[in-house]
Amino acid sequence: MAVAEMPAAREEEMGPTANIRVTVNGAPRSATVETRTLLVHFLRENLGLTGTHIGCDTTNCGACAVLLDGKAVKSCTVLAVQADRREVRTVESLETDGKLHPVQEGFIEEHGLQCGFCTPGMMMSAVALLQKNPRPTEEQIRRAISGNLCRCTGYVNIVKAIQYASSKMKAGPSGGRRA
Repeated sequence: MAVAEMPAAREEEMGPTANIRVTVNGAPRSATVETRTLLVHFLRENLGLTGTHIGCDTTNCGACAVLLDGKAVKSCTVLAVQADRREVRTVESLETDGKLHPVQEGFIEEHGLQCGFCTPGMMMSAVALLQKNPRPTEEQIRRAISGNLCRCTGYVNIVKAIQYASSKMKAGPSGGRRA
């Protein structure tokens, strides 16, 4: 049985649209989006940044966490038009010139991931925390990631991964870099 192609959406079937300009991972981007488009869908479908995961569609899991003007937000709760003239940072921005970010290193070194589905959101929440508080306590780390669900681990190694990153970033140029 042949698979039928979906007809292209006709312009009159689309809802209201808006032109947006947003800086994503340091690069200026502009697009025309339906005003109901969620930021997570804009990132994944319009920009091809699939590191931001869609987990629950109910704001519970945090797999879609990104930084919006430096603050961790669940991108399934933010409309793309709300990001107009703002800065968005996704997990794709962490690795630079082939070098992993200390948070990424921490997740590898401390076995902070299993299936990896929650990992991008966890990492972005960790980056936001470390930007605000470079030396967080275990309690502060647990509070910062409390909006991110992981179904595979007991969070112990995720906390260790963030502590690793904090320690590495404190070391300065020879041992890490700022979030």
